[in-house]
Amino acid sequence: MPALRFNHMELTLPMGALERDREAITAFYGEVFGFEAIDVPLFDSTGLLLRTDAETSQFLLLMEQEEHLQSPGYDHLGFLFETREEVDQKLALCKQWQQKDDRLRLKEYDDLVISPTVTHAFYVHYLLPIWFDIQVIEYEAGSKPQKDWVFG
Repeated sequence: MPALRFNHMELTLPMGALERDREAITAFYGEVFGFEAIDVPLFDSTGLLLRTDAETSQFLLLMEQEEHLQSPGYDHLGFLFETREEVDQKLALCKQWQQKDDRLRLKEYDDLVISPTVTHAFYVHYLLPIWFDIQVIEYEAGSKPQKDWVFG
């Protein structure tokens, strides 16, 4: 069976949200996670595409709709980093951003130890309808999976 890989997620926002928050969304997700923001004309409106690379192989598409996504729980998308230090750096950047804008919410977690792994993570929620789970999965010696996704 061919390998499956996610390439995008569309998130719908209330009408007017992109006009109001486009600059803040672009700045935060660019500064903290390295997304490049591009305005995209689509279906008689202009959405905001947040991409991870020049090939647009992975992206979030933000569109306004009357019936938009509302998620009162902890529905989330995970962003996987290579090291604990990267996760801690992202958390520090989020805390700095939170000082400027109290709409940013954080949920910090103790490390989740499920042998043979340790997951070091936090959740962040800012201007989009879902949370993002920022994490690294560390493996005990000899237990790292043989298959690993690598872009390049």
